[in-house]
Amino acid sequence: MELTGKPFLYLSFVLVPLSIALLMLCWSRIRGPQAVRFAGRLGMVLFAQVTAVTLVFVLVNNANLIYGSWDDLLGTGNHVRAVPVPPPAGGAGGASGGTSAPHAKVVQQFGPVHDDAVPKDVHTTQVKGATSGVDGEVLVWTPPQYDDPAYKDVQFPVVELLAGYPGSSSTWFGTLDVSKQLAPLMKSGQIAPFILVSPRVVLLDHQDTGCADVPGKVNAETWLSRDVPQMVLDNFRADPSAARWAVAGFSAGGHCATRLAVDRPDRYRAAISFSGYNSPSQEPDSLTAKDPHLNEVDNPLYMLTHAATPPNVALYQSGSRNKSDGDDFDDALALQKAAKAPTTVTPIETTGPHLTSTWKPMVVPAFQWLTQYIPVKPA
Repeated sequence: MELTGKPFLYLSFVLVPLSIALLMLCWSRIRGPQAVRFAGRLGMVLFAQVTAVTLVFVLVNNANLIYGSWDDLLGTGNHVRAVPVPPPAGGAGGASGGTSAPHAKVVQQFGPVHDDAVPKDVHTTQVKGATSGVDGEVLVWTPPQYDDPAYKDVQFPVVELLAGYPGSSSTWFGTLDVSKQLAPLMKSGQIAPFILVSPRVVLLDHQDTGCADVPGKVNAETWLSRDVPQMVLDNFRADPSAARWAVAGFSAGGHCATRLAVDRPDRYRAAISFSGYNSPSQEPDSLTAKDPHLNEVDNPLYMLTHAATPPNVALYQSGSRNKSDGDDFDDALALQKAAKAPTTVTPIETTGPHLTSTWKPMVVPAFQWLTQYIPVKPA
C-alpha cells in the first residue's frame, strides 16, 4: 500500500471513527482486575489517538508530498550503491566526463508515477548512476511541442527540479503543479518549452546531502549534474549545451540549485531558488555542515566570491525577512552584492511562510524570468 496512495488515505479516514466507536462501545465492558481494565482502556485511547494523528499526517503529507514512500519516511531506502571517485567532468556538450571513450547510450524504460497527485503525463524511470554510484527515480515531463511533428528535429531546453529536505521527486508536479501551470504558457509561446526533470534528491537515510560530493559518503553533485543530465540526453531530444539548461529548487533544493549553477556553469545557465539559503548549516540534518571545511566551501556565496572567473549564470533568489520561517532574504542580497559580470542575481522578497503554498504562485513568474535567459526558439 503506497504511502501517498488513495487506499491508505481511505483507510486512515475509516480507522478514526472506528477507533472512537470501539472506545465508546467497549469502555464499560472490559472485565477483569483493575489493572487489566486500566490497560485495556488505555490501549483503546492510545489507538484512537494514533489513528487521529495518522490521518493528520497523511493529509499533510499528501498535500505537500514531503515523504514520497515508506522507505523515505522510515529511512530504509538504499540509494547509494557505491562512492567512486568521479572522473574529471566533461564539457558542455555532454554530461558524462573523464575518459576519451565514447559514451554508450543507455535507453531507459519509463512508466507511470504511482502517486495520484502527479499528472498522468509525467513518467518515471529508475536510473543507475554510472558515474556517481547513486540509484534513484527520475520523473520527466515533456512540453506540448515535443510530440508535434513540426518540432521533430528540435532539441529542447531542460530544467532540473529539486525538492527540499525531506522531499519527494513528485512534489514539483503533484503539489506545485509545475506542468499544469506552465503547459498553456508554453503552448502560447510565453514560456520556453522546457523538458522538466525531477530527480531523487534524498539519497541517504535522514541526512541532507547538500547536493555535494562527499568522499566516502555520497556523490550527490555528480548524480544531479552528470548522471541525470546524461540520462536525459540519452532518451530525449534535449539540447546538450549549457546555455539551454537550468536548475530550480525550493528550500534545501533552492540551496542545491544555486550551488550547482554557480559551481557548474559548464552545465547550467541559470538557477531558480525558492526560499533557499547559502550556508549548509541552515539545514540541521546537512551532511556537509558537519564538516567545517565542506560547510565553508559548499556555500554558494563562498563559491561565487572565490571563483577564478565569475560564472556566466543568472540566479533567481527568493526569500523572506522573517528568519523564523527558515528563510533569509539577506542571503539573496549577499549573492547580489557579491556578483560580478557576467553573473546576475535577481532577489525576490516574499512574505509567506516556508511552505509550498508560498512557492506555488511563484512558479509562473520564475519561469517567465527564466525564459529571458533561455528564450523560445522557433521550430
